[in-house]
Amino acid sequence: MSTILITGCSSGFGLETARHFADRGWDVVASMRSPQDDALFPPESVRILPLDVTDPASIAAVIEAAGPIDALVNNAGIGFLNAVEGTPMEAVRDIFETNTLGTIAMTQAVLPQMRERRAGVIVNVTSSVTLRSLPLLSVYTASKAAVNAFTDSVALELAQFGVRVRVVLPGRAPDTRFGDNARARMTSGFPEPYGELVQAVFAGWEEDAGPVTSASDVAEAVWQAVVDDASPAHIPAGADAVAWAQGR
Repeated sequence: MSTILITGCSSGFGLETARHFADRGWDVVASMRSPQDDALFPPESVRILPLDVTDPASIAAVIEAAGPIDALVNNAGIGFLNAVEGTPMEAVRDIFETNTLGTIAMTQAVLPQMRERRAGVIVNVTSSVTLRSLPLLSVYTASKAAVNAFTDSVALELAQFGVRVRVVLPGRAPDTRFGDNARARMTSGFPEPYGELVQAVFAGWEEDAGPVTSASDVAEAVWQAVVDDASPAHIPAGADAVAWAQGR
């Protein structure tokens, strides 16, 4: 049985992806910062482990507990929404620490075993906002665009060892907690000079009746990235993400 380790599984994309692989017979290690509810998954179908991707000791512990890992999905991430002028540098560092450095740290942690076996897949979940510039998302977009670039480069390094690295780019997902969590992190508020822009952006989102992304779209894209040796390097997930990728 193949084993997959997925980060950020308490809700949304990570939770659905863990269920997707468990339903298809994989040994799933679902990690999250604070495991609280074993009822997230059917009994005995998934191993739930605590993981803070910003903590080296936590990473080492989950790698040891997981055993041999055939696929890693770097899904853990935090959102943020604000004008860059109103974004404290502490918040910038927190975002990059989780979204960017956490992905790199997890990749480093699994590489020795994959390289020695000359097999494995790493999938990094970023965002379709890296395909289309949007206001108020500059720091978040930068943290995810850095992962795109990291993925493309490390894929070239690891091809010689039979290890594949892919990016999945979800679109807008209003049915997940991600957007709510992003808004909750706007602790310092928006700078007053950007008020009209902020109102226009939020109004546009509320009025947007176009296609969106579901958690199942992302789970299916991750599945493709893991099981299909011929999958593309970048896989948009969701109708809106596909449209953005095609129109880039």
